[in-house]
Amino acid sequence: MPILRWYGCKCRIRMNSRSGTRSGASRNRGYTEETALSAGIVGWWDGTAHWFCILRIPISPTSARFAIDDRAARSAGGIRFISRLAERSVMVETDESLMPAVSRFVGDETPTIVEGTDAVLVDEDGNEYVDFFGQHATMSHGYSHPKIVDAVVDQFETLNFSAYDFPTEPSRKFARRLAEFTPGELERAYFVNSGSEAVEVALSLARKKTGNHEFLALGEAFHGRTLGARSLVGWHGYRKNFGPFVPDVTHVPSHNCDDFPGDVDPEDGSEYAELIEYALKYQAGDVAAFIAEPMMGTAGNIPAPEGYFERVREICDDHDILFIADEVITGFGRTGERFGIEHYGVEPDIMTTAKSLGGGMPIGATIATADVADAFESMDYFSTFGGNPVATAAGLASVEVIEEEGLVDAAREKGEYFVDRLHSIQADYPEIGAVRGKGLFIGVDLVDSAGAPLPKERSMEIRRQALDRGVILPAGQGWRGNTIRISPPLTISTDQIDLGIDVLCECLDEI
Repeated sequence: MPILRWYGCKCRIRMNSRSGTRSGASRNRGYTEETALSAGIVGWWDGTAHWFCILRIPISPTSARFAIDDRAARSAGGIRFISRLAERSVMVETDESLMPAVSRFVGDETPTIVEGTDAVLVDEDGNEYVDFFGQHATMSHGYSHPKIVDAVVDQFETLNFSAYDFPTEPSRKFARRLAEFTPGELERAYFVNSGSEAVEVALSLARKKTGNHEFLALGEAFHGRTLGARSLVGWHGYRKNFGPFVPDVTHVPSHNCDDFPGDVDPEDGSEYAELIEYALKYQAGDVAAFIAEPMMGTAGNIPAPEGYFERVREICDDHDILFIADEVITGFGRTGERFGIEHYGVEPDIMTTAKSLGGGMPIGATIATADVADAFESMDYFSTFGGNPVATAAGLASVEVIEEEGLVDAAREKGEYFVDRLHSIQADYPEIGAVRGKGLFIGVDLVDSAGAPLPKERSMEIRRQALDRGVILPAGQGWRGNTIRISPPLTISTDQIDLGIDVLCECLDEI
């Protein structure tokens, strides 16, 4: 009879199909069949290579508790455990009151979420899921952080709304706090409701400041889906059937080493940046700004190589154009620095932010140097709900949580741990190709036996199987559809990271 190995919130004995050995966890406590039942452990046995076991008992406030089922029955060959994960409610039909544009994580099989705490989500059947998705890297503080919840409730009870016409204390305080929190001379904020809207403000501000109308953007970058933001996206999949776009946007090949159309040193980012110089010389004329994500998100969580943004800053200065850093997905501790651009030691003229900015509340901000911001005049831009007191109160609390709980350092340390764990299993799992990232902003490329990108349908199968095992693992992403984009709450525990690694291994065994 096998000994069950416990760690964090999941027990498992897995026969490694590649080596023929059993694997457990490096940190564990032994459970036998009888003591497992008495401890409240339930799970299931598939009769061959995998023994899955889920704990009903809470481990810690930040560890997942998979309260799956209290039914266990003995059967020939050992214990048989029944999982309610296989019985969870699904959307049989798409809600007809919503437009088809609404996306679902695994289509009609996506569970309905009703509750969340730290890095764990709970569906309507009580099943719990450790979240490595972070709702598009939005939930950096963890779900339902009490300080942010209290700030929202208190503000709503005091003053739930005021437009820009009448200033409020939360919006003023938050603007001052952002001036202190952001790098360099960024000190003037304009609040909106999303990342796409923040990009729109940045484009308008750049045109107003410079008097020029053209923009440079990276071909693989993503900046949103409003008309102006979508015009900056070079990938055809996001542009098809939506044109004509805002004119005079020149797309420059990105620093993605795998796709670069030329022979350059992949370690020298300055060589990639020279394409911006080329575009300015031969393709574009009256350029207002160059915009880029410090690390490309939708493309597959791809950091820029060293030297890239240093050269970008030089080129922008030489040609008197503005540099816009799109920090919507990389800001507020996600990458192990306050903002992604800080990894490269340069300062932008304009920064766009959203996602983690509000701790779950819809808010975005465009932040600029005083010299640039002063180009705007009253009513050059207006957002009815932008800077409302409830959203800015949440934003102020979210920045305080980042600092008080040391989430920037936590992202860096846990990210290093996560990447080390991924590298440790690559020898047994050749399907794991490139592993990259900074902090808890990690990209994992899945490949086939020939090293080619794993087809998206197989990557999506990993996503579905992981969800059935209680892990939200966003496989099937990136421009090729073969990337796992890892961006969990920064409050995730190392035990939960171990769980995610284990579930990934199980899914790779299955496919």
